[in-house]
Amino acid sequence: MSLHHKVALTFIKNIGPTLSKSLLAYFGSAEDIFKASPAKLIKVPGIGEKTISQLDFEDALKKAEKELTFIEKHGIEVIFYTDSRYPKRLKNCGDSPVLLYAKGNIDLNPPHIISIVGTRNATDYGRHLCKELIEELRQYPVLIVSGLALGIDVAAHKECLRLNMPTVGVLGHGLDRLYPSQNRATADKMLENGGLLSEYPSGTVPDRENFPQRNRIVAGIADATVVIEAGIKGGALITAEIANSYNRDVFAFPGRLGDDYSEGCNFLIRNNKAALLTCVADLAFSLGWEKTDYTKPVEQFVLPLDLSADERLIFDILQQHKAPLAIDDLTIKANMPMSMLAMNLLNMEMQGYIRSMPGKTYKVS
Repeated sequence: MSLHHKVALTFIKNIGPTLSKSLLAYFGSAEDIFKASPAKLIKVPGIGEKTISQLDFEDALKKAEKELTFIEKHGIEVIFYTDSRYPKRLKNCGDSPVLLYAKGNIDLNPPHIISIVGTRNATDYGRHLCKELIEELRQYPVLIVSGLALGIDVAAHKECLRLNMPTVGVLGHGLDRLYPSQNRATADKMLENGGLLSEYPSGTVPDRENFPQRNRIVAGIADATVVIEAGIKGGALITAEIANSYNRDVFAFPGRLGDDYSEGCNFLIRNNKAALLTCVADLAFSLGWEKTDYTKPVEQFVLPLDLSADERLIFDILQQHKAPLAIDDLTIKANMPMSMLAMNLLNMEMQGYIRSMPGKTYKVS
């Protein structure tokens, strides 16, 4: 399939991502779309005579030719909807872009992806939560995605750079510029381990209406979206709403009542639009994540010294079993009354030594 025609498809006026995919499904390739007669085009669901009368294939091809010169000069990768490199999570979203422009060293299909969003007016509390969250996420092979905006977004990207974790910024404009410009140094460093992503061609300015569109990529590309700090209005809540519409998990850190930049998070939690998040363990458990072998600290296999005799016995039994152990089996193996066992299990879980799993089963953390 010609790259020229792939890019040109996105320049056809009045043909958005959804209709572009319908055309691709009907004709098989972008090149064949441009060869199609009006009689064949009218057969595609969603395309009427008015749309066909406004099509200007020649103009789209000219604009695409100019864009190809730009991407070749600046080392930009074009990722088309049918390419294997296209993010598979995003592909499942009905309104996903038909084409993405990427710059950097990006794997868009790693085992785990988390999007982090929040207010541009981040407080010390929000930046601290962001730092703590990403430090804990380091134990998983995870890509962090955000919007490279001021506040929480850039704080997340910077923390990833500090910890040498991959991070991607999704932009609401073309890759020929950066908004806001004060994040340029951060964006340049991100190209080494992650990079920049946009559906917009060069010359696209950061108009206000572009950012809600950008947010659907932030929401759709990830396994889950985490809202760290947010007002009752703004892009973070829009992203959370979009993520919910995609049936993706949304998490939010609770904030103090009355704080302007906690109202959005508390609203999401109160209305069951986001799960309450207190630590990475909450997120990992909900998503079914397991720590990778190479990131598990040695201390996990050392028996803690501050457990009681009964707790030591429980810990030793659980450590000998790779699979979670049911509480009924545990009470038999420990020869301990259920009431006493339950109290010990709760205490150990609160200290972080064990995890409760579905079906009243337990395992060592």
